[in-house]
Amino acid sequence: MAPSGEKGTWKALGELSSIGMALVVATVIGLGGGYYLDRWLGTMPWLTLIGLGLGIAAGFVNLFRSVKRAERDFDDPS
Repeated sequence: MAPSGEKGTWKALGELSSIGMALVVATVIGLGGGYYLDRWLGTMPWLTLIGLGLGIAAGFVNLFRSVKRAERDFDDPS
């Protein structure tokens, strides 16, 4: 069985390894949503750009939350 300190380290590593995928998924969802709203409403390219910006912002918010959670798990593995 692994020492208790290693469990928090592995959990933090697992959390941090998913950050790249979360950034990409949030950006693609924002871009896709803006694109389809633009096609539906005929407002090219404004909603696409707004959706892209919101997707990027959501990705970075998720990034900062994940890093904070991983840092907390790494510092306090209990």
